[in-house]
Amino acid sequence: MNVQFKKGVLELCVLALLHNQDRYGYELVQSISNQISISEGSVYPLLRRLTKEGYFTTYLQESSEGPSRKYYKLTEAGKNYLYELIDEWESFSKGVNQLIKEGVAND
Repeated sequence: MNVQFKKGVLELCVLALLHNQDRYGYELVQSISNQISISEGSVYPLLRRLTKEGYFTTYLQESSEGPSRKYYKLTEAGKNYLYELIDEWESFSKGVNQLIKEGVAND
């Protein structure tokens, strides 16, 4: 899949996964990787940026499997931003799907 497509939707995917459940970085990478082929290195800079912008808070939690894990928790600002992105995504994807139908309708 095109790298630009992935970059564009990665932010939406991360926010959506944090909507109902706090998660740590590697858990987010695994969840996204199960659906979309991504590199682990693309998620962590995004997490740092979105935290800096106030969309997440973080906390450490001990792990029985090694060192403490940094968990990300969606803030109210993050939820509002997620809802904006969902609206944009739905409008965008509806438009793209319509153009695809129009473009290949005669095949």
